[in-house]
Amino acid sequence: MAVISGPSFAVEVANKKPTAVTIASSSRSFRNQIARDLSSQNFRVYTSDDVIGSEIGGAIKNIIAIGAGISDGLNYGENAKIALITRGLHEIQKLGVALGAKKETFSGLSGAGDLFLTCTSNLSRNRRLGLALADGSSFSEFESKTLQVVEGVKASEAVHKLSKKMSISMPICEIIYQILFHQLDPKKAANMLMSRDLQDE
Repeated sequence: MAVISGPSFAVEVANKKPTAVTIASSSRSFRNQIARDLSSQNFRVYTSDDVIGSEIGGAIKNIIAIGAGISDGLNYGENAKIALITRGLHEIQKLGVALGAKKETFSGLSGAGDLFLTCTSNLSRNRRLGLALADGSSFSEFESKTLQVVEGVKASEAVHKLSKKMSISMPICEIIYQILFHQLDPKKAANMLMSRDLQDE
């Protein structure tokens, strides 16, 4: 088995825009073979043995991207968005390491790279959902209008359950879950995050 992850919007890959991703597999020969098979002048494939880290980074970045869309939709500015992305990366890394991933994976393409792309580009369905939520739309309204799957919604529900089960604090992911599934007002959610007890970074 192998997992492909990284900053790669399908439309840009299809249009032969330069793209780099990571292929993760426990089998060195398998991942190297896939990297050779898929690599081209426009598509560069790095390899990793960290399947868990690649999967966790690829799933949870979608939740953070919803938050980044909400932040921009509420006109909270660049400072707020980058703070949310950075602290979101911390949450991804914290859960990933607890599940057996390598810490360094989250500074690579399948971690920070995929996260930054999904949070900052309007090609991202998850970011666009966040923008819609900030504008007062519901998830169901957005889904019916776009007819697209927004992976961060299901991921949010899964991470909520997993973080509770493992007693891992993930305040950004939890706030996004509350917005999606319990109609928490996005502005109130932002105030809740900003007023949390102070702590070491």
